[in-house]
Amino acid sequence: MAEKTEKLFDQFEPVSYDTWRAKVEADLKGADFDKKLVWRTNEGFNVQPVYRLDDIKDLKTTDSLPGEFPYVRGTRTENDWLTRQEILEEDPKAANAVAKDVLTKGVTSLGFKVSTPDYETVAALLDGIDTAKVEVNFSCCPKNAIELAKALVKYLEDNKTADAFKGSIDYNPLRKALRHGAGNVCDCVVEKAKELLEAVKPVKGLRVLSVDSVTLANAGAYIYQELGYALAWGADWMTLLTEAGVDATEVACRIKFNMGVSSNFFMEIAKFRAARMLWAQIVEQYQPKCNCAAKMLCHAETSKFNQTIYDAHVNLLRSQTETFSAAVAGVDSITTTPFDVPYQTPDAFSERIARNQQFLLKEESHLDKVIDPAGGSYYVETLTVSIAKEAWKLFLATVEEGGFFQLVNQGKVQAAVNASCEKRHTDVARRKEILLGTNQYPNINEKAAGKIAKGGEKCACQCSAEDNGGLLMKRAATDFEELRLATEAATKRPKVFMLTIGNLAMRLARAQFSTNFFGCAGYEIIDNLGFDTVEQGVDAALAKEADVIVLCSSDDEYATLAPEAYKYLNGRAEFVVAGAPACMEDLKAQGINDFVHVRCNVLDTLKDFNNRLLK
Repeated sequence: MAEKTEKLFDQFEPVSYDTWRAKVEADLKGADFDKKLVWRTNEGFNVQPVYRLDDIKDLKTTDSLPGEFPYVRGTRTENDWLTRQEILEEDPKAANAVAKDVLTKGVTSLGFKVSTPDYETVAALLDGIDTAKVEVNFSCCPKNAIELAKALVKYLEDNKTADAFKGSIDYNPLRKALRHGAGNVCDCVVEKAKELLEAVKPVKGLRVLSVDSVTLANAGAYIYQELGYALAWGADWMTLLTEAGVDATEVACRIKFNMGVSSNFFMEIAKFRAARMLWAQIVEQYQPKCNCAAKMLCHAETSKFNQTIYDAHVNLLRSQTETFSAAVAGVDSITTTPFDVPYQTPDAFSERIARNQQFLLKEESHLDKVIDPAGGSYYVETLTVSIAKEAWKLFLATVEEGGFFQLVNQGKVQAAVNASCEKRHTDVARRKEILLGTNQYPNINEKAAGKIAKGGEKCACQCSAEDNGGLLMKRAATDFEELRLATEAATKRPKVFMLTIGNLAMRLARAQFSTNFFGCAGYEIIDNLGFDTVEQGVDAALAKEADVIVLCSSDDEYATLAPEAYKYLNGRAEFVVAGAPACMEDLKAQGINDFVHVRCNVLDTLKDFNNRLLK
């Protein structure tokens, strides 16, 4: 049988980029290509609408295989990441019972919070758990880390699993400073870290030097910020401890990165790839005994920053995308944050769903069978290098200013991340950043006050300190949620009436826009098929006891309809024009001051209406 050599697209003539560009510009009919199709990222670089082989031909990210230095394609030759669940029970015996239960349900990594770091607590937590086969991670107050490490090492030696154990103790001496601001970094960090490393020497698989950039991600940091600061954080561990006489290989092999994952799918894949590549090159400069020390051990945790209380099941879509990103990127372990975290301690149902989100990617999508599936993608490879460049700039700037620890102690890292957080909140308020169900397409009849069962997040070590410029830790949806909760608490829920009239297409479009706009405050929306006169519409609105009447028509018709409706209404309800017509200034001169349109700050506008309407 003759060999088939025909290629799939041989019948098509090759198309050059210039030809494609000319065709696109013709279709744009004079609109600027860069303004219409080129996306400026928050990370500081542009993203093109299409990428080609020529865009990556000179990139070095495609030169290595998975498991090869600099590990851009992964530190392993397989992708079977660990599925981690955080055990939230405070009582050790109760926590142990939950841990043993979830281990029968597919979990391969456990996370415990420890407040009493003694041998008895460790033994109670790990009773009946095979510590040679299950990764175990502990979080505690930094001042208790050494005592906990000694107790854990003794327990593992007593059970003869010290050589096989894999896990971590989250020693993060910056936690208090990040949460509470400048001046909270202990001067004895290096001494304590050296003592901690000495304590865990018998257990080679125990990582104890934490880089918890997930805290920065949950505080609203941009992707390049999280990565740049994470690298600087890790580099500080390397520098401080090697200068104190600790072997570089020993330090590198004790560092664990705990990173966040946002819903920016491709950017997050690129972030983790760039992280491994840059970290390997950083560690290489300390001349470790082998390249294996340059392998980044990275745990990923899906975002809390973009989770919402209203329409909370949308959190499942967000965390699924985030888990997908981390899995494709080849991280070592993943915690999928349960969807109900913003308003209560996760229950058994939400924890089960969170586990199953990972199992779906493994058992149904088989992502654990594919290594670096994004490798070679023109887009992802370009993003990897672009994010790496921006993160590297921040890394170098941080090092030049004295290092990450020093900048945290001065409050500069917190200030930079808080500035990003405020910018993102402004973008959410203006709908430049969309939170489905919160600032766009809300479920207007949903009530949430009754399901909120907890206050704000507490510091992991339960410490208290006067706030001196710590991270804001304010979810993106918080402002809109406060707005809706105020509406729920009001004695009378405001009614918004759509006075639809004139041009059919425009009135329908603007009524839909206005419904979404006012729905974000939880107001009752009354839509209509249309009216023949503004008088009919106003009378119908007043008959429904409307608090706000929104005139929905076309720009051309507003010049006549808006003054007629405003005059006839005569102050009996708030009057709003949907849109930003050319005649806006003329209408304002006649006393019409409220307009809703795509350039509005939705949050500020709705706050103003709440101040007027709520009693």
